[in-house]
Amino acid sequence: MNEFQYKQVLVIRMDLNMSRGKIAVQAAHAAVTASEEARRKNSEWWYGWLSEGQRKIAVKVKSLDELLALKAKAREAQLPYALIEDRGLTEIPPGTITALGIGPGPANLVDKLTGHLPLL
Repeated sequence: MNEFQYKQVLVIRMDLNMSRGKIAVQAAHAAVTASEEARRKNSEWWYGWLSEGQRKIAVKVKSLDELLALKAKAREAQLPYALIEDRGLTEIPPGTITALGIGPGPANLVDKLTGHLPLL
């Protein structure tokens, strides 16, 4: 059995050609915002994830459509999620959707949505 019961997955759009620093910041936004969503809506999952060391996996998608399809699946699965929209202060236009945080939630549920995606 996997020693981790909970995980969070950070999904990054690769079609935007963001710099490594920009990707790191967007992933951080997704991690924090989705974590807060989990803390408010399912504190048991959040506390479990926190106590296990806050496992995070970064993956990539090729398009906005792929990212939005994952968001819909996360909502349908009742997993906490956060869609990140950039303010447009640096590299990309305001309102650009850059990333999606899914979880923290049960690893088996998160994997059903994201297990097929390539690692960032």
